Amino acid sequence: MGAAMNPPSMSEAKTPASRRKGRWQLLLILFGIVGPMILATGMYKLNFWVPDGRSYHGELIGNGQTRADIGVQADEDRWQMLVTAPRDCSVDCQQLVYLARQIQIGLGRDASRASHALAVTQPLTTEYEAKLAREYPQLQRYPLDVGVFTRATGDKTAPQLWIIDPHGNLVLRYDPTVKGKDLLNDLRQLLKLSNIG
Repeated sequence: MGAAMNPPSMSEAKTPASRRKGRWQLLLILFGIVGPMILATGMYKLNFWVPDGRSYHGELIGNGQTRADIGVQADEDRWQMLVTAPRDCSVDCQQLVYLARQIQIGLGRDASRASHALAVTQPLTTEYEAKLAREYPQLQRYPLDVGVFTRATGDKTAPQLWIIDPHGNLVLRYDPTVKGKDLLNDLRQLLKLSNIG
């Protein structure tokens, strides 16, 4: 008589069912990790489920634009306050440059996490160039591509101040009427919430 066939053990009989259960558990864990990231990215890119209440004072730029999208080519791995002047850097522009420097100083121990910069399309006056060299030694300077800037911002010819994250993404925009205290509070809040830059 041939060898007796052993019936399958209980552990072998449960293997397909336990495999299915294990796969579902793995899928649930992956969805729990990846799902919120996908949702957050969709909310940011498509601008949905954004609360109406806000705690910031500038105009939120939530469309994924970068510094290059407004005509400024720069490498900066810190938070940046960038003043753009699509025309000449007159009184409003100079006031924003002054404000950006004061805000950086006002950051205190976090001042090294931020920088201030100016992007212009036209040459500055000799007098203002001398003032910048004398009083603004840390001011970064960039050329501004006015064509790219106009396509990105529309007909905004007034100087603007932008807060830009360390990845080069535009975060907030301010016009020349911004109050220094509001700008400082916004930047402090961003630095507090961020572990980059």
